Amino acid sequence: MTSLSMVDSVASAHPATLWLDRLDPPLRRRPGLGGGAGGPDPLEPLDVAIVGGGFSGLWTAYYLARLDPGKRIVVIEREVCGFGASGRNGGWCEGELAGSFEAFAARSSPSEALRQARAAFDAVDEVGRVCVTEHIDAHFQKGGTVRVARTAPQAERQRAEVSHHRRLGFTEEEVRLLDVAEATALLGATRVRSGIFLAPSAALDPARLVRGLAETVERLGVTIYEGTEVVELEPGWVRVRATGREHASTTRLRAGVVVRSTEAYTRDLPGMRRHFIPVYSLMIATEPLSDDVFGNIGLTDRPTFADDRYLVIYGQRTADNRLAFGGRGVPYLFGSRIRARTEQNLRAHRLIASTLADLLPAVSEARITHRWGGVLAIPRNWMPFVRYDPSQGRAELGGYVGEGVAASNLAGRTLAELICGHDTERTSLPIVGVKSRDWEPEPLRWLGVRSSRRLLMSADRFERATDRPATAAVRAAQLLRDPFGPRP
Repeated sequence: MTSLSMVDSVASAHPATLWLDRLDPPLRRRPGLGGGAGGPDPLEPLDVAIVGGGFSGLWTAYYLARLDPGKRIVVIEREVCGFGASGRNGGWCEGELAGSFEAFAARSSPSEALRQARAAFDAVDEVGRVCVTEHIDAHFQKGGTVRVARTAPQAERQRAEVSHHRRLGFTEEEVRLLDVAEATALLGATRVRSGIFLAPSAALDPARLVRGLAETVERLGVTIYEGTEVVELEPGWVRVRATGREHASTTRLRAGVVVRSTEAYTRDLPGMRRHFIPVYSLMIATEPLSDDVFGNIGLTDRPTFADDRYLVIYGQRTADNRLAFGGRGVPYLFGSRIRARTEQNLRAHRLIASTLADLLPAVSEARITHRWGGVLAIPRNWMPFVRYDPSQGRAELGGYVGEGVAASNLAGRTLAELICGHDTERTSLPIVGVKSRDWEPEPLRWLGVRSSRRLLMSADRFERATDRPATAAVRAAQLLRDPFGPRP
């Protein structure tokens, strides 16, 4: 480690995603599809065309190819597989779905919501199983997730959360409350009051997983076109062009089923600007740390970690003993814009480094080697979904609100089973058929999202300063988040 402080080292960090930067060999763009050359016959329909080469699209392709090897399947990706959130996230393969238990229970029943929660738990093990079966070295390690409480209000919320989980039917082996000693042994953070341990959770390298999945589906007969932009998408067909060919003719492909798995980038498709809001999450990574450092901070089994502030933070110990750590440090951009330069917001990266140093002072002198960011998708009801309309040949999945590594496996597997006409324990889960209204038009969208964020920031500051719950600010933020009440 160097004598330069962590925060001071941020400015000189490599402006690239740790996961993608370490791939060996590096990613190379596959051939594109455009202008009618080098692709399928546009007059001969495909069985399935999948738009989006991230986790959702690739998991769907994987299970489709396994369930029905005869299907003609293509994946169409504008950049390269893993360019978006799938290659940039925190590597939390966590058995949780965005959206409250109560919202899913309202769509079905409490027992069905519990069954779905355990299906999300199982998805963690399924990701690990596929990694073994398909020889994907994604540095998968199921060490659980530890969230520590560092204020009295956080500790009270943790006690209420675990008590609520018990009433819903979750077991001690699945999720449990930790006392100070137990929590500190897992994560040697400052000011620990208590902790929660979620057992169905793993750490992994998301870029290694996404590349391994892409190579696996190709071996199974799926064709992937990269550098190919979908300019129009309708039931039964897509129109594409190769990225960068300003004057190239477009290609129109027919398909029995068209799957949209574009997450935050859905905003670029015609008529879909308000389906999601793209929200930035930024990350940093330290240099490899010594055994002595980990003797102080724990993380022995590589549990993913966070505390229970309102503005989310998240971290993991990587397989090569770095800390990869992130948070949602950049506000929503007016008009749901996505800008590459926002991923390199130096002020936000310094704030994230300062947060990590405050959480774990033992690493405060570690050098930051990488800093990056990306966007995640939030639907208006904050609930992930799997939708399939066989009469229209239309399917879509996503809306994970930053919890998509394991959830995308569950969603892609479920969608593949629906498309193949299989009746399984997943095809009737409450996640199937979830619909959401669009976000409000601007400037209401910008005002609401920005104001809610400011309120939650103030709530965190208030609770740290006073050790009392910021009830008013949180209630105001919740009202801004959904002024019309929950709509499952």
